[in-house]
Amino acid sequence: MTSAPPAPRPSWLLPTLAGYRRAWIGRDVLAGLSAGAVVVPQAMAYATIANLPVEAGLYTAIVPMAVYALLGGSRAMSVSTTSTIATLTATTFVSAGVVANSDQIPRDLVTLTLLVGAALLLARLMRLGSLVEIINKPTLLGIQIGVGATVAVGQLPKLLGETSAPTGGGFIHSINAVIAAVPQANPVTAILSLVSVAALFLFKRFLPRVPGPLVVVAAGILLVAFGGLRDAGVELITPVGQAFPLPTLPSLQHVFQLIPGALAIAVMAFLESAAVARGIRELDDPRIDSNRELFATAAANVVGGWFQTLPAAGGFSQSAVNKAAGARSQLASLVTVVLALLIGLFLGPVISLLPQATLAALVFVAVFGLVDVKDLVLLWRISRRDFAIAMLTTVIGLTAGLLAAVGVGVLFTLILVLSALNRPRVRAEEAADGRMTVVLLGPLYTANVLATEQSVLDAADAARATAPLTELTLDCSTLQDISITVILALRDLDRELAGRDVRLRVRGLPSAARAVAARTPWFRSLEAGGRVE
Repeated sequence: MTSAPPAPRPSWLLPTLAGYRRAWIGRDVLAGLSAGAVVVPQAMAYATIANLPVEAGLYTAIVPMAVYALLGGSRAMSVSTTSTIATLTATTFVSAGVVANSDQIPRDLVTLTLLVGAALLLARLMRLGSLVEIINKPTLLGIQIGVGATVAVGQLPKLLGETSAPTGGGFIHSINAVIAAVPQANPVTAILSLVSVAALFLFKRFLPRVPGPLVVVAAGILLVAFGGLRDAGVELITPVGQAFPLPTLPSLQHVFQLIPGALAIAVMAFLESAAVARGIRELDDPRIDSNRELFATAAANVVGGWFQTLPAAGGFSQSAVNKAAGARSQLASLVTVVLALLIGLFLGPVISLLPQATLAALVFVAVFGLVDVKDLVLLWRISRRDFAIAMLTTVIGLTAGLLAAVGVGVLFTLILVLSALNRPRVRAEEAADGRMTVVLLGPLYTANVLATEQSVLDAADAARATAPLTELTLDCSTLQDISITVILALRDLDRELAGRDVRLRVRGLPSAARAVAARTPWFRSLEAGGRVE
């Protein structure tokens, strides 16, 4: 008697294991360890941007990453937190009046991450996956530059030996904090920071396969343990105990104040995740489904929120390491999760020896790449308008704050999209024997139908200026859908042309749109008069 075959795995669970080969296991394990060497120290460092304990970053490298590994469709994307998300978290806390400190994780962080997850989940339920991605490159570049400059300047006091975390107060506040920190700079801390930053850049430039962040973190800990840095006044991070993510209830004290920041973070989280997922996809990998990624990112935040994590998104640096090490599925991310758990459970006393300046150096180098001068130069050469949008978004981010920059960036994008969609798209063919054809090149809807009507009339007037015109055929093949507003506008077009002694004919209207139009007396009269082809 043969045993029954195993029940098939649901398609929504572990989709990256579909068609998995046993030969990939070794590559996935190596990739997970390599990515962990980058993501764990970086996640801890990013937590300090929001003046949160490093445990918050460590938890973000565990729970959201595990959830995405179960649900996400990108084979190599590593999901924890990013410099952009951490910076927006800091800004949101300051705007909402939340007091964050490096001694304990505030319950408001639980609330914020849950709000981000809820916003993403709502967008998924409304199938807005593709809509969220409409933010254009200039706007996104301006936000990234604003984040990079704000975070980089915000790390300078820590690189000089101060313990303040001014990033959440914005760029101007960070500049003031740097000026105040210079007279009290600790020389040994400044030297350690300089060497750490230089080492990270050198690793990135000449030894990209070596986990530079892990090497620098290990060196910093060894120098504290055996090199006497503590006696020289080098500040260490807040002591880390046994760090294991435990469920925590949210705080409702600042929930309404946190909502604007949560919406901004949700937009940026999905934008970053979608960009990373598409950027690292191989040609033979499954296509990235925007709505699946939206759901996976939402679930990562909803589940992670209960465990005191920062809002989560796909990170480019750790994902690039993951891919370069040969990751073939999200099994690599699960290996990273296990590594982060082991670090949290057993290496807390060792991590507590980490100099604060070393973590600041990790953040400084990580955000340095956000200030992409080459992309700015490219925008200047291709489109001065796009360059102006990028710079305006940057200036708003540096002066009014990053939340305002995200809001203005979304508004810019919507204006540009509507402007492009509302532009009438018609092609007037040359008139002959008193007849001409105007072809609609795009759909008609409320916002562009009047401008399109005027374009058709202008084409008719231009043709009448050179020769008699008695008939105009409107090719409506592109109108897969039609509304009462469009039908009334076409009726007005018929009336305007009749006033010019020009007969309107309608050609190529698809059957579904024609059935809707036929419910009106005007269109039925057109059909009765033989003016519909």
